[in-house]
Amino acid sequence: MKESVDIRAISIRAVIALVTLLLLGKAFQLQVVSDTWRTRADGVGNSQIDQYPARGLMTDRNGKLLTINEPIYQIELTYNTFKRSAETFDTTRFCQLLGITRDYFEEAIPKKWGGKYSPSKPFSFLANVSPAVYATFQENLFQFPGFTATLRSSRNYPHTVAAHLLGYLGEVSQRTIDRGGGRYAGGDYHGISGLEYQYEEALRGEKGRRLVYRDRLGREAGGVLNGALDVDATVGTDLITTIDLRLQEYGEQLMANKIGSIVALEPSTGEVLTMISAPTYNPRSLRIGRDRGREFVQLQRDTLQPLLNRAINGKYPPGSPFKTLVALIAMQTGTLAPDRGIGCSGGFTSGGRVLLGCHNHPYCSNVEDAIAQSCNAYFVTAWLENINRYGSLSPTQGLDEFNHYLYQFGLGSKLGIDFPGEIAGHVPTSEYYNRRFKNEQYWRAIWMRSLAIGQGEYELTALQTANFAAAIANRGHWYTPHLVKQVQEGNDGQLRAIVPERHDIDINREYFETVVRGMRKTVTQGTARIAAIPGIEVCGKTGTIQNSHGDHSSFVAFAPADDPKIAIMVYVENGGFGGTVAAPIASLLIERYLNGEIAENRKWLETRMLEKDMTQRGESTIRVK
Repeated sequence: MKESVDIRAISIRAVIALVTLLLLGKAFQLQVVSDTWRTRADGVGNSQIDQYPARGLMTDRNGKLLTINEPIYQIELTYNTFKRSAETFDTTRFCQLLGITRDYFEEAIPKKWGGKYSPSKPFSFLANVSPAVYATFQENLFQFPGFTATLRSSRNYPHTVAAHLLGYLGEVSQRTIDRGGGRYAGGDYHGISGLEYQYEEALRGEKGRRLVYRDRLGREAGGVLNGALDVDATVGTDLITTIDLRLQEYGEQLMANKIGSIVALEPSTGEVLTMISAPTYNPRSLRIGRDRGREFVQLQRDTLQPLLNRAINGKYPPGSPFKTLVALIAMQTGTLAPDRGIGCSGGFTSGGRVLLGCHNHPYCSNVEDAIAQSCNAYFVTAWLENINRYGSLSPTQGLDEFNHYLYQFGLGSKLGIDFPGEIAGHVPTSEYYNRRFKNEQYWRAIWMRSLAIGQGEYELTALQTANFAAAIANRGHWYTPHLVKQVQEGNDGQLRAIVPERHDIDINREYFETVVRGMRKTVTQGTARIAAIPGIEVCGKTGTIQNSHGDHSSFVAFAPADDPKIAIMVYVENGGFGGTVAAPIASLLIERYLNGEIAENRKWLETRMLEKDMTQRGESTIRVK
């Protein structure tokens, strides 16, 4: 009896020992000999999913959305994982589920590794996959090792306007990643142009992270430490822009089939009410997606340059609106009296010859009449006397002092708008002419007489011209133009207002009042009578800029005359006389902004401008950066 008990005990001990040895052997094989579980453990430990924040929104000045975010999925690929199953990978089924071609599949996998592409790290394989497509794909995701999906938000635009203003997004370059301080990774997107670029730091938000376990098929199998190490994404900051959406839409309609620019400002704040470059394009066409590259190439090849933002990059001779500045500076320096009359016999004459022609108009007995009739002889005479006041053989000092005032209006330099790509334009100096005529014994101001009427070497942006109109409307000061009114930030959505800098001009207010009266006469009895609006005191100045391919039409204006609410500049390439196209467009925009609608007795003018086609599908003649 005792002997049988001992045998059973020994047998049990032997079985336990054998099982123990088997378990130890298997553990040794798994943990030391084989790297399968170690690799899986490492994979679990490093399985971090980036949490992408919603990009900050932009609204117009009245709270209407200019941008929206839509949920989309980004399919990502870790090549090393994919490579292990490449022979059995069902490419046909994969492409069918995502609606892509086999060519796209092959082209999306890098042929060379380096830079932002690493075979051991996930990279963007396919962007902008809709939730509907992803829902079907997700059910089959386990069949495609190496592929994962990340929920993102895609930028979209509820309106088809303001493309140049808003800008567009694009994938970050390796340089951006390297200089981003860890904020960007391959496959991320950032602002490429417009306000999307200018306010990228605020709009993008901050990425979060989530650590997860995955099963043997790569599917999520729960969070690590119940999410204790996860970090929530921080939503981007919202921007309240200064733009009036209704005015922007209306302006773009009026500029359809035309080439040029419109800039409208609120004089009392420097806020940009509308900024239009024509021709333009649909902002949705450059959304991140499969068709974006083709759309971009088409826009680049268009001879009318729709990608060019003419409002801040076009170099425009200001034309006759510049005469208002000639009058202000000449009166301030004492070379022109407000009540002085100057005769005109068909233009500016010297030595018995007409050196600069003029149109037929009544005698200009003072500065106001000269502005209203846009007399070339009057302003060339006034400009020459001002530049030559230290002697006609040494105009350098006179020109430099004249330019000193132009600089106070913001000409010849960037105005500092919160928008990328602004150029300074060009104001010729005495040094410029010294270099130009270095082989001559001297140079004379009369050689550059076209400067007196805003032509010659002057190059201004549309923004600069609209800005000096705002300075006249304010009777001697202006505010740095800006496109963002308030920034909504913080968890409580607190608003931070943008406070622009004020710039004062050293010219007496009484001279500004003289010019304002002259601009009012331009509309009531001068070259811009077509711009008159019943019930609104519009002050304006037409411009016809000579050009070999057809004169350009320009008009600057503000309204009402007292306590002005809008200052505007319209420039239409090859538009002819300033009163033909630019002045009517400006007056319609002013009426729409101040009254909310166009009066019935002016609907004919609206129809004419909407239907006018001046593109002729040629090439833009404006000088660009």
